[in-house]
Amino acid sequence: MEYIFLYLVAAFGSSVLITALIRTYALKKSLIDIPSRRSSHSVPTPRGGGLSIVITFMASSILLYFTDSLQPAPFLSVAVSGSMVASIGFWDDHGHVSAKWRIVVHFLAAGLAMLWIGGFPPIPLGDMTIDAGWTGFLPGVILLVWFLNLYNFMDGIDGLAGTEAACVTGGAALILHARGADHLSVWLLLLCAGCAGFLVWNWPPARIFMGDAGSGFIGFTVGVIALYTSLEEYMNIWTWFILFGVFLVDATFTLTRRMLQGETWYEAHRSHAYQYASRRFGSHKKVTLAVLMINLLWLFPLAWISVFQARLAPVLLVCSWTPLILMAAVLGAGKPEEEKNSIHDFNT
Repeated sequence: MEYIFLYLVAAFGSSVLITALIRTYALKKSLIDIPSRRSSHSVPTPRGGGLSIVITFMASSILLYFTDSLQPAPFLSVAVSGSMVASIGFWDDHGHVSAKWRIVVHFLAAGLAMLWIGGFPPIPLGDMTIDAGWTGFLPGVILLVWFLNLYNFMDGIDGLAGTEAACVTGGAALILHARGADHLSVWLLLLCAGCAGFLVWNWPPARIFMGDAGSGFIGFTVGVIALYTSLEEYMNIWTWFILFGVFLVDATFTLTRRMLQGETWYEAHRSHAYQYASRRFGSHKKVTLAVLMINLLWLFPLAWISVFQARLAPVLLVCSWTPLILMAAVLGAGKPEEEKNSIHDFNT
């Protein structure tokens, strides 16, 4: 891959340009998010910009596949199943699609991806390894559906979803390079470059939002690559849970508390930890930068160790998640949101 630098520049530049074109399209078609009491924004903003990430990564994947740098299983999982997820998200960005139809498409896409991947990866647990194989098919499907939906839930303030995606994919790419899987490392770097290009437009204050097409696709794609790289034993599933810790902990903690309180889990709300944090500190940018630092200085080093000391990976997962869980609890994640001053948020 002697042209990797040119590929990355092309992916970044294409994402910047395509996002600009999508923004123009969204403004013409009135695809605008209007602030409401459930919003974390106070300024009407076009949505759907994450489609640029889908387009650039699909193009990158096709290039790698037809130059024999990407195997059929991961390629088909992203190209076909990922397209299904992005398509239903794109449709939803243009007008409401019922939760029933979204979940049907999500499960179908996840099922197809699991068939191509070839089962659930082995799980290292201390000195032993649990090999679920095809008995892990259903858990794998559920995991993929959860990944894509939680990413949608967590796309709520400027720059957050794009920054998390860039950190997770960039960190995984470095680990894969160290493990000798340069073909997969390059693939993830191209996804990271596409996310970085989108961030040019989405960084606080955002000029366009990601939308369901982009957020669902990213969550699903990260899940597919996590399962595939773990199955190929370049990484393990614990490492991916560590890398993805910020979103996994916030979304899971918030959803669990809301369900225990008898609230509708899929209903729009502003009770995620990151949403409470953005209101407490009066800034989207501060929260997004904090998530960036957590990823770089806390989660990535632990993820790196968990790959090369796989027997310690479950313990490292507990270590990495414990402060995140405490942080979510302190911020009040999942608690009933305050009604007053509901749209007076800062977008900076």
